[in-house]
Amino acid sequence: MARELFAGVMSGTSLDGVDAVIADFAPANGRPCQTLGAAHIGFPTMLRDELLALQQPGNNELARSCVAANMLAELYADAVARALVAARLSRKDVTAAGVHGQTLRHRPDRGFTIQLNNPARVAEKAGMMVVADFRSRDVAAGGQGAPLVPAFHAALFAEAGRHRVVVNIGGIANITDLPNDGAVRGFDTGPGNVLSDLWCARNRGATFDAQGAWAASGKVVPALLERLLADPFFSASPPKSTHRDTFNLQWLEERSRAAGSGEAAEDVQATLVALTARTIADAVRGYAPDAGEILVCGGGANNATLMRGLASELAPREVMTTADEGVAVEQVEALAFAWLAREALAGRPGNLPAVTGAKGPRILGAIYPR
Repeated sequence: MARELFAGVMSGTSLDGVDAVIADFAPANGRPCQTLGAAHIGFPTMLRDELLALQQPGNNELARSCVAANMLAELYADAVARALVAARLSRKDVTAAGVHGQTLRHRPDRGFTIQLNNPARVAEKAGMMVVADFRSRDVAAGGQGAPLVPAFHAALFAEAGRHRVVVNIGGIANITDLPNDGAVRGFDTGPGNVLSDLWCARNRGATFDAQGAWAASGKVVPALLERLLADPFFSASPPKSTHRDTFNLQWLEERSRAAGSGEAAEDVQATLVALTARTIADAVRGYAPDAGEILVCGGGANNATLMRGLASELAPREVMTTADEGVAVEQVEALAFAWLAREALAGRPGNLPAVTGAKGPRILGAIYPR
């Protein structure tokens, strides 16, 4: 069987950098896909700071966003090149690269979503076809434009006779319900790492809380947790999606003051991790109560404190990571956009209307030829 080689590139809400994979969607091992090579490039501090600043209105932001998009494009192309080296392949071997871009705004309620990117520049430097701008068509069809990964989760992790839920914990967390029979469902559950990362950066000068060690040193503040859980997003029915537009430091500060919170910084951190675990678990209990297996991916899967919280909240369900199924936790989203590029070129829809709320199936992505 001929190989089907695609690259996938993802930079997520956590702003930790770029992940790239080279995937074969017709591997000899009979699995749905196989990662042949992977690479990660961390964001330079200057670029990360600028991407954070561009999350808010600011001076000369149109020109600044174009400059940042060019810098991103260079990193995306470099990440693909490194993944090709790891795979011992040439760019000519790869059909196309699916390049998500960096989400700066996500307002499907107002009919738009912005993923910063310069895909023409990526195609030029990488020397391969690029598929980009995956979310806009779903939003144009009345959908949320997110999450888009459930269709790929179903292709990769669904198994007959097993009711699974895939939990992706990046900056924002989302779940994919893979029932034994019936439609695949999924939606954003709320903040994943975004609030705890921001709080860690403010109080400790680190971009994230490695292994959740700082959170583990604190205690959950029940009054603050209840105040955070009162946000209407958590009780809203899906389809739903969210981003930093909603969950940011201002959101946290407003609710901390309202809760009369004057607790130690590490206790707030512990509470933010508990918020992520609780809202994911509430989503599973509410929409996939019969699920027996939970597969976790994304950066949050490396947070031992968060994983312990999830296991406690979701007991007696088995909580594991996608690595237990042979897929590295940091590669799942990049693989998903490689898969979405493949679907676009094949003329197949990439969205699930039951997930996003779109009017119907849509082919996703804009194509930039080699």
